[in-house]
Amino acid sequence: MTPQPQSGSAAGVNRRTLLKLAGAGVIVGTLGYVGIRRSARLASVKHTQQMMGTIVNMVVCGENEEICRAGIAACRARMEALSSMLSTYVADSPLSELNRTGILRDAPPEMIEIFTLSRKLSELTNGAYDPTVLPLVGLYREIKKTGKLPDEKKVKEILPLVNYRHIVVEDGTTIRYLKPGTAVTLDAVAKGYIVDRGIEVLKKQGLSNAFVEAGGDLMVIGHRQDGNPWKIGIRNPRSDDLSKMDTIDMTDRAIATSGDYMQYFTEDKSVHHIINPLTGFSPVRTASSSILAPNVATADALATATMVMAPETSIALLESLPDCEGYLFDKQLNRYQTRGFFS
Repeated sequence: MTPQPQSGSAAGVNRRTLLKLAGAGVIVGTLGYVGIRRSARLASVKHTQQMMGTIVNMVVCGENEEICRAGIAACRARMEALSSMLSTYVADSPLSELNRTGILRDAPPEMIEIFTLSRKLSELTNGAYDPTVLPLVGLYREIKKTGKLPDEKKVKEILPLVNYRHIVVEDGTTIRYLKPGTAVTLDAVAKGYIVDRGIEVLKKQGLSNAFVEAGGDLMVIGHRQDGNPWKIGIRNPRSDDLSKMDTIDMTDRAIATSGDYMQYFTEDKSVHHIINPLTGFSPVRTASSSILAPNVATADALATATMVMAPETSIALLESLPDCEGYLFDKQLNRYQTRGFFS
């Protein structure tokens, strides 16, 4: 799973975002609205801000800049509201209340939706994606304070709490934990879910050409201002050299990337922010995983799960899923991809 970055990591996230967007042909600016060169057909406005412990970038193309700005404002409002709802860093959020008490009655419909989706994705990946990994995430966060790796005995003590089957949704309104001590982080699916809902708002505003990205998880609809597909860069997990990035053209599709280089605790990147829910330790084979899917929430969770699974197992799973593709690097920089990723 992917713990939400602390404020001190924002600069690193911003740098990664700049690299990716530069490779994608998308201009990144400072906080606020910036008008982009107008073409004969479309105006384009971009917006960048901090949200969800990362950097959110939007590019919206429309009939004129006023319409684009109005769409961005509505998109931001929806995404910010969901970010507060689904965060473990907001003390009075519904998710924080659920983790404190083990039950959430009259849960917001978005909570029911994302917990239902999380259950399906956990079952699909045989637990490689598991939102109940939060107790282990907390253990790894202590590395930043102490500089010491988690004790194997302590990991084994916590591991019985990590099981998505400890969560039940009752009557479509209540979320309950069956085992005391269970706690959930939605970080490996929430960013994607929030981007999906932001795109939904833009479409309702009549905007059909846009790019919305949060910390490497993104959705594009329609085309760029110049009428071409959105070009997305996929970096080599061991290089910041933009010339070594692979690129794909995308429209009306989502992509999410997870990697051991995004937040790591040892120089060799053997211990990092993604934790195998079945062992309690960082996965040892995969360095990065980029997933194409119809929506960002699915791509987000599958990117995390396929970091945990063996690359061969990941590719076999993705080949069995309609409209999903994958592109993985292992730690020796061997590449694995589904047949349709670059087609």
